[in-house]
Amino acid sequence: MSSSTNADEKKKESFNAEAASLLVNNLRATFASGTTRSYEWRASQLKALIKLCDAHEQQIIDALYSDLAKPPLETVAYEIAMFKNSCKAALKELKRWMTSEKVKTSIATFPSTAEIVSEPLGVVLVISAWNYPFLLSLEPVIGAIAAGNALVLKPSEIAPATSSLLAKLLGEYLDNSCIRVVEGAVDETSALLQQKWDKIFYTGNGRVGRIVMAAAAKHLTPVVLELGGKSPVVVDSNIDLKVATRRIIAGKWGCNNGQACVSPDYIITTKDYAPKLVDSLKAELEKFYGKNPLESKDLSRIVNSNHFGRLTKFLDDEKVSGKIVFGGEKDESKLRISPTILLDIPRNSLIMREEIFGPLLPIMTVDKLEESFDVINSGTKPLAAYLFTINNRLKEQFVMNISAGGLVVNDTALHLAVNTLPFGGVGESGVGAYHGKFSFDAFSHKKAVLYRSFLGDAPVRYPPYTNIKMRLLKALVGGGLLGIIRALFGLS
Repeated sequence: MSSSTNADEKKKESFNAEAASLLVNNLRATFASGTTRSYEWRASQLKALIKLCDAHEQQIIDALYSDLAKPPLETVAYEIAMFKNSCKAALKELKRWMTSEKVKTSIATFPSTAEIVSEPLGVVLVISAWNYPFLLSLEPVIGAIAAGNALVLKPSEIAPATSSLLAKLLGEYLDNSCIRVVEGAVDETSALLQQKWDKIFYTGNGRVGRIVMAAAAKHLTPVVLELGGKSPVVVDSNIDLKVATRRIIAGKWGCNNGQACVSPDYIITTKDYAPKLVDSLKAELEKFYGKNPLESKDLSRIVNSNHFGRLTKFLDDEKVSGKIVFGGEKDESKLRISPTILLDIPRNSLIMREEIFGPLLPIMTVDKLEESFDVINSGTKPLAAYLFTINNRLKEQFVMNISAGGLVVNDTALHLAVNTLPFGGVGESGVGAYHGKFSFDAFSHKKAVLYRSFLGDAPVRYPPYTNIKMRLLKALVGGGLLGIIRALFGLS
């Protein structure tokens, strides 16, 4: 065994609950000193994150290629550029976000003024995911820093190259007295979860989300859980089929080969329209990825053998194996599965009961498109839902009747790029939201502040209580001037 391996094992063994407790205590001491509260500190850290991206873009690309064979274009566009845009937006708006919000008061507190003050929560924990290991690690960190918190980032061990790079770069560029990275797997995460945090932000699957929420509940710690679910695509027949098909492909296979929380999980269309949709998908997929997509450099690989086996199990299900109408090729040695379309999948099949999170796309058919709403609502609430149509009435029905984290009409996944929209789930697809101002709010406490002078002290508040006082207080709390006048004259 090499000395470096021994060193790695010692490092891993050393981070236990005791080490985690010491880390949190140190961060609490720094937070208590007020370091993170100033605009200057927050802005300096956000600027450092942008500088980090600019100086190490190629290293980030290389790390994601090592972890996922992620195409450089996807890394640059969907991880680095989106992250930098979020940093720049936060810097632009930070002073406004930090400014207290003046609010109206009522006659019951006259004379008075009031405001809502955004204050940092304290010391927070961010546990990130492997599928977008750069963006999903650092996007929540923007909100935590902008809100003035100290924090620990725990990157995913399933993307080890990116995890290692994040630990190195954040150690070099950010204030390590306030911001720390902890690498590791289950043991390290468990040690962190035993501690008392002021908020935990977790991105991943529902199984681990339940573990995080249970650990947080012991300390009454609030959480944001960014989970997933089966995000449906409803396809009408009155559309520009080529454009719709390309946008479905971009959201499915063009987003980490289906390994994205908002990737289209399945399609619902009418029985009559399904053959046209399948033919269009086949034609466009071949244009994009060639006749041998297993060799395409524009598709990510499956992250590891466990996930490869999970996806293979979907295809081996006897209810599904005969339903493949395109693709289905696999290369286990390279962890690659080609874009695969399945038609008329039974609703009780394994692939329709679990989130797919990979390059398989089932198509379900219905007699009337409105039936798709019942299909979607019969399951758990998804993280996203998509509709392709030019029918305005159908759009309205979709928005009114489908409960999901977010909806997109005539495209897929693009709502993530709009930082004025909250991104988060509902029900089993998640708790809480972030992006833009919503990230700042996720890591802030909205403190209510009421200011009064010593003038206008009303004896009506104080004993001994009388019927007149009761009438006046009732009118004051009710807030109506007419009621107060009536009370003074004994008319109420």
